[in-house]
Amino acid sequence: MGRKKGRDISGWVVIDKPAGVTSTSVVGKVRWAFDAKKAGHAGTLDPAATGVLAVALGEATKTVPYVTDALKAYRFQVRLGAATTTDDAEGEVIATSDLRPTDVEIEEALTAFRGDIEQVPPQFSAVKVEGERAYDLAREGEVMDLAARPLWVESLDFVARPDRDTVELEMVCGKGGYVRSIARDLGRALGCLGHVLWLRRDWAGPFRAEEGLSLEEIDRLARTPELENHLLPLEYGLADLPEVRATAEGAVRLSHGNPGQVIARDVEFGEEAWASFEGRAVAVGRYMGGELHPARVFNTAEP
Repeated sequence: MGRKKGRDISGWVVIDKPAGVTSTSVVGKVRWAFDAKKAGHAGTLDPAATGVLAVALGEATKTVPYVTDALKAYRFQVRLGAATTTDDAEGEVIATSDLRPTDVEIEEALTAFRGDIEQVPPQFSAVKVEGERAYDLAREGEVMDLAARPLWVESLDFVARPDRDTVELEMVCGKGGYVRSIARDLGRALGCLGHVLWLRRDWAGPFRAEEGLSLEEIDRLARTPELENHLLPLEYGLADLPEVRATAEGAVRLSHGNPGQVIARDVEFGEEAWASFEGRAVAVGRYMGGELHPARVFNTAEP
């Protein structure tokens, strides 16, 4: 097998994704623009959705799970009175209702969707069913009995009621949340049905949509030094983990995958943390009384 083409370049790139493109295609464009050997993203956005898509290059891909696990914020509108095959405006309408709840009724219904909840993914989702993606089976007309999954909803707030058919909401939630499922289930709870009209992810962990590059800017700056000014250090992906500082000898040991001596403050025994040396990430692992036992090691010799 041939060696992967591209540069050994590491860091995070924040994209403000437009509607109409897949998350995978955005990653491909960013990888091409930086001529990077390796790239990935932290949290898929539906093609119709907009907002922050954090793309990891090189060694930063090792920090993707920590951004994926982080809280994320969404703004979205729910169209009341209709259910669709996809639970958003891209699908076919399969049921309608003339009932329209009041603002007070909507506010009251939202309380059931906060905190620890159980959520059934949409039929058109990336959930795997016997090795196949649910959206592939759904396109073939198969109706699946998808299992409910736990979701932490930090907040879900009523923002506006532009008209009797539409309500705008904001949600902050943990890993694995489907906004389309919230809209579907809220509509059912209110007895009027509902689906997502539009959706925007405002932030994901440490990354903000307003700080993101557009795809037009990526095209314009591709393969130029100016583009690299927008590359954030891989350490951004570790923002939700406590930092410990490796000694010189500890950094060497950690870089070879061995437990290394670290200096820590306010870190519990057994807690997951990341070790730095001279400001750069060396490894992620478990803090064990003066040492970090590494699970992931960063090649900090890369440019």
